[in-house]
Amino acid sequence: MSTENGYKYVGKPRPLVEGLEKVSGYVRYTADVKLPGMLYAHLVLSPYAHANILSVDKSEAEALPGVHAVLTGEDLVTRDKVIASRNSAILAKGKVLWRGQPVVAVLAESPAIAQDAAELVMVDYEALTAVIDMEEAIKPETFTIWPSGLPQEDSDLTSIHGATDKAEEESSRPNNVHAEQHFGHGDVEAGFAEADHILEDTFRIEMVHQSYLEPHACVADPDPLGRGLTVYTSTQGQFIARDEVARICSLPKSQVKVIPMMFGGGFGAKYGILEPITSALALTVRRPVQLVLSRSEDFLATTPSPMTIIDLKTGVKNDGSLTALKARVLLDNGIFSFNLSGIVSMLLGGYYKWPNLQIDCYEINTHKPQIGAYRAPGAPQATFAVESHIDEMARLLGRDPLAFRLQNVAEDGDLTGVGRPWPPIGLKKCLETMQAHPKWQNRSQEPGIGYGLAVGGWPSGMTPASSICRVDSDGRVNIHLGTVDISGVNSSFVLVAAEVLGVSPDEVTIVASDTSNSPFAPGSGGSQVTYSVSGAVRNAAEAAKAKLLAVAAEEFEAAVEDLEMVDSHAQVKGVPDKRLPIAQLVNIAQSKAGGGGPIVGEGSAAKEENAPGFVAHLVKIHVDSETGRITPLDYLGVQDVGFAINPMMVEGQLHGGMVQGLGIAMYEAMVYDSEGQLVTGSFMDYAVPRADMVPSIDVVLINNPSPYGPFGARGIGEPPIIAGGAAVGNAIKDATGVRLTRLPLQGERLWRAVVGNQ
Repeated sequence: MSTENGYKYVGKPRPLVEGLEKVSGYVRYTADVKLPGMLYAHLVLSPYAHANILSVDKSEAEALPGVHAVLTGEDLVTRDKVIASRNSAILAKGKVLWRGQPVVAVLAESPAIAQDAAELVMVDYEALTAVIDMEEAIKPETFTIWPSGLPQEDSDLTSIHGATDKAEEESSRPNNVHAEQHFGHGDVEAGFAEADHILEDTFRIEMVHQSYLEPHACVADPDPLGRGLTVYTSTQGQFIARDEVARICSLPKSQVKVIPMMFGGGFGAKYGILEPITSALALTVRRPVQLVLSRSEDFLATTPSPMTIIDLKTGVKNDGSLTALKARVLLDNGIFSFNLSGIVSMLLGGYYKWPNLQIDCYEINTHKPQIGAYRAPGAPQATFAVESHIDEMARLLGRDPLAFRLQNVAEDGDLTGVGRPWPPIGLKKCLETMQAHPKWQNRSQEPGIGYGLAVGGWPSGMTPASSICRVDSDGRVNIHLGTVDISGVNSSFVLVAAEVLGVSPDEVTIVASDTSNSPFAPGSGGSQVTYSVSGAVRNAAEAAKAKLLAVAAEEFEAAVEDLEMVDSHAQVKGVPDKRLPIAQLVNIAQSKAGGGGPIVGEGSAAKEENAPGFVAHLVKIHVDSETGRITPLDYLGVQDVGFAINPMMVEGQLHGGMVQGLGIAMYEAMVYDSEGQLVTGSFMDYAVPRADMVPSIDVVLINNPSPYGPFGARGIGEPPIIAGGAAVGNAIKDATGVRLTRLPLQGERLWRAVVGNQ
């Protein structure tokens, strides 16, 4: 029987399919893997941001009982590889380039012995000038980090996180700028000449760590006959990890089998950092090796989000129409490259109708770890800047901040900041839904209370995907996938298969296997998995359904079009008594000579257009006038999800992302001193929101179906984190009259600003 939306299963809440295993503690994570003869690795990390390695004395470490090997970069099978990215930076060779770069690996019979031995390794360094501040880095007189240019390699992981275009790059760049991109349309100077009001500010957003619960972990098991290796890992993309190991360790992809383990969080950070180094160690010593980072090592040696500076100039007329946007964006990429200019520019100039626009982005090298993706990489930074200005414009004009946004909001076909038109989007619907919500309608005027509104959006990725649907002789449906479930997507895929085949979701099993026998699927990032893979699941289930109906048609002596699948049976439409269970149909198919054979369906999907997701967020805060302490009291998120295949999982995604957005807004910052030492390198110093720091959260799901997504689904993972910083900043302005332009929006910074205005 169908429901009000025409579906029986999709669109209905369903708990995590692996929930019982998780809460009972039976889940096996990478750190739980134990193999015969396995060695435990411990890394010696550089204490300097930039230094020559003069010598390495291994003798004391090697003499410790239980130590199997003490290895440098020159000892490994990857010794001839160019170090050009975080993934390929196996062990340093001759020089270290950031605080936390792996220099030596100790392999021992236990983790404790490995750690003790690592402390006995004596590395003699010659400290060199370190370039830490990116504004200093671009000055002509500053030391040039890569005088011969940034080393190149044939791998770019940037594209997996979002679908954006690249602009033409300039041939002449400022010092330590490894890439620059320029986007624009119209005439910005003419636009500013038309403006009645011009706003100019510099926005700064600190480097932020993804702060997943499970630190990076990997186990590599070499084939005893020298035919490659098997890798057990906590990864967001098993095929990406396989390709990186094969590339860096000079192996055919067919000789690298990656087994993705249960995932303990990643948020964009787990795409092949540990797999190459663990594999190189295992291949060198010909024994299984486990490498698990400690929390402090994870802070030092992985890929956080970039420190960002945005100089923003905007213009508006008295009637509320926007005239121009001009921005200079500086992105601290750390020591290597991770291009985010496209996505920052797309959103910086894409939420509203800017008739004249110019955005200049500069990706800068410093002696800090290479940056990477953190849930919607680049989007919170761009959004904080532009939404602060939009809010300021509304106040300047005496306009309702939501009505002002509605006047200028981008719609289908309007240009993004990179000049690409938006496909069908629901940003306006988000604002209209917020406008009608009681929490917006009933905002109160109380001392110390402020309300902040902000929008956010994400283009969403898309990658071709495949799936296999196999129906067993007991009627159970198995969906074979190559994805890694990091957010509950498997709990949506079972609903898709159940809907197509007319079976209960309880009769559907997701079989997520390794790279050697699973169908290809994209990495779990960029808000693309449900959008890209659900179509493949549906197509595979449809193929299996067609085979089942063909068997039933022969048994019933009826036309296929006169049959339907209901409650795990095939039946003649309108004649419910004439039916056969799926299990019986499978047994017939598997035993009948000359028949169609076992019930297996294959499905692929390749989207032609992405399906962006948008949010409107409203935060209510209290500001203590004496201390500047900011307390979030209430948080409302309105999001266009296209169609929520599993609303329970979608709401969980929204809640989690909104809390992470509050962390970026109020607490989190990776702070480096002038020598490149990380000051906030543990959870003792790096603050993340605790349960008692999180306000009441409500979410509203807008079903604005994408014309391209399965059942109308859109990407939903990234948008919830994007608007938090801007919303809190706007709430602070509402409560105090002070505009803060630097994230995190700390109480001390606000207190100084308030005192300074008295």
